Amino acid sequence: MLNQIQDTINRILSVFSTFSITDFLDIVVVAAIIYICIRIIRESRAIQLTKGLIYLALIYAVVNLLNMEASSFIFKSIFSNILIIVVVLFGPEIRNILEQVGHGTASKSFRTIIHPGVAVEIAETSDAIEAVCKACSDLSDQKVGALICFENNTILGDVIATGTMIDAKVSKELVENIFYPKSPLHDGAMIIRDAKIYAAGCILPLTKKTVSSSLGTRHRAGIGLTEQSDAIVVVVSEETGAISVVQNGVLQRDISDGDLRDILTTEFVPTGSSSDDKIISKLVRRMKK
Repeated sequence: MLNQIQDTINRILSVFSTFSITDFLDIVVVAAIIYICIRIIRESRAIQLTKGLIYLALIYAVVNLLNMEASSFIFKSIFSNILIIVVVLFGPEIRNILEQVGHGTASKSFRTIIHPGVAVEIAETSDAIEAVCKACSDLSDQKVGALICFENNTILGDVIATGTMIDAKVSKELVENIFYPKSPLHDGAMIIRDAKIYAAGCILPLTKKTVSSSLGTRHRAGIGLTEQSDAIVVVVSEETGAISVVQNGVLQRDISDGDLRDILTTEFVPTGSSSDDKIISKLVRRMKK
């Protein structure tokens, strides 16, 4: 046992004895490439394909461990052509990565990790919530329909891709202007990410479960999105002006703007007992984007 431990220690020391600045830079470059690829594919359904390949690799390891010859032959045939499979499955994502590198956006996203302003300020989040609540109150009085999605931990990249990028500070006036009946974006959903209006005119998946006939397309879309993600969706009915909130596929109908403010504040404004708790909470939320 002691000899095995000694051999392990010696191997580790031999690795570090030849470690140079070139090796360090090599590790940094590989880590940066992996990070950028993961960040980009998280914005699409490619992350599900990645999980599937990981599961296949785990099954392959078990099959080899148990010496299952027939299964091993099948998996070897698959993984011997893994490069071709990856190119076929991830063709759009690979193109997207190259385009972002060409535009320099990939390096910008990497720098946001160490940027001192990476965490969304509590004041900005509170201001965004306040602006949305006031806008919903006005839209409710005017019986103007609205569909507002607050992105949470689940990335809504596929939904955002169906709309128009805005990336603007949330304000009562801008929210009302987007949902003005003659606005070209009023029929779709607004996506709020990191206290900003990130996109508008987005198309949401409709729920497949049976709902009340009194609920319109906006309510069905809100329920559908929250069944597939942890987003919180605010709906203003065009017919009745009632404000509703959807979370985890559950619809709360006819709530006040004060109730709406409480729900959003509870979910998105950190309530840690110290400033460190708030900073960590905001940092984790931002890095998942």
